[in-house]
Amino acid sequence: MVSRLTPVALGGAGLLLAAVTACSPMDDQSTTPTSAPSAAQACAPSSLKTKTAGKLTVGTDNPAYEPWFKDNKPDNGKGYEAAVAYEVAERLGYQQADVVWTSVTFNNAIAPGPKAYDIDVNQFSITDERKAAVDFSSPYYLVRQTVITTKGSKIAGAKSLADLKGAKLGAQVGTTSYQAITDLIKPNGDPSVFNNNDDAKKALENGIVDGIVVDLPTAFYMTAAELENGVIVGQLPQVGVPEQFGIVLDKGSPLTGCVSKAVDQLRQDGTLTVLEKTWLADTAGAPELQ
Repeated sequence: MVSRLTPVALGGAGLLLAAVTACSPMDDQSTTPTSAPSAAQACAPSSLKTKTAGKLTVGTDNPAYEPWFKDNKPDNGKGYEAAVAYEVAERLGYQQADVVWTSVTFNNAIAPGPKAYDIDVNQFSITDERKAAVDFSSPYYLVRQTVITTKGSKIAGAKSLADLKGAKLGAQVGTTSYQAITDLIKPNGDPSVFNNNDDAKKALENGIVDGIVVDLPTAFYMTAAELENGVIVGQLPQVGVPEQFGIVLDKGSPLTGCVSKAVDQLRQDGTLTVLEKTWLADTAGAPELQ
């Protein structure tokens, strides 16, 4: 069984939009009213053009990391992004059995060209560069990038960005975590690039890098459950528009509007807040680096 909130019906009963041709009192002809689909009908499974009729195919990476997914099993509905995906599916009228998960690597998911998924949920930050290749839904999570290390590291006591200038840092390829190193920290040496967070974590454990950059919930999970003597150095400052995660869809996907409406509902009715409290650690103990 999927652990998630009680679904909220999408759009209530919907609004019936009727296009009626008006006739003057002297006109003998009458016109039969015609009805356009309601908002709810337009976003119902029978109306959505998905990869498989009546199914919603959801992509994510393998491994799927905690706390976004639990036990590397997206279909169990546990973990923040797994729960969000199932809530979106329910708002669109899909039952749990109608959600099909498929494995898609991070970089392939945001590359140009046809996709193997209807939607993809994998900690994708919304950026203008990525928007050129894919669509994004409304944001479902506000992101903070965070530096982590291990006890005894030369950056374990860092208090500022300047304290990280001489550090050897790394992050997963193609991510905003990597971009945060190059654009915000600007270390003296080139940062290391890894295929995934597991590889980055191993490099940190083996002393190949002094620290790695990940999003805040991942930082809490890694330092508490995966790294021996893991330490959160601190959060990186927000510059300009806050970084946000969005669901990824194919460029020009006919589903984008409906998926965004579903995410907007989750935000407005408080569901996203509840899911964050359920699955993501709070930010206590993560100072901000200046």
